[in-house]
Amino acid sequence: MTLIKNLDGLSTADINQELHNGGKFVIFQFCISIIVLTFKRSSDIYFIRAGESTTRHSIGYTLLTTLFGWWGFPWGPIYSIGALYTNLSGGKDITHDVLASINSPE
Repeated sequence: MTLIKNLDGLSTADINQELHNGGKFVIFQFCISIIVLTFKRSSDIYFIRAGESTTRHSIGYTLLTTLFGWWGFPWGPIYSIGALYTNLSGGKDITHDVLASINSPE
């Protein structure tokens, strides 16, 4: 099971209220390149409360990509631009997927 970060002290009712008010579950992307090898990965899932900025959660992944993502040819620059766009846009919203996973019968 994937760890969801930033849920500290929230009950299920609190989470549902935050989701109702505009909270969301997001992931961030990062890219690391080593000349001919490029790795594009996603972060853990973060719960972003209504009105909360994603910057403090995405900054590490954005810096990692900025410093180490460009150096692989040809995918380094391509993946880096995509990861930076995703992170600077607030991350990839996967709220629907998380809720579907939680509510699905096993």
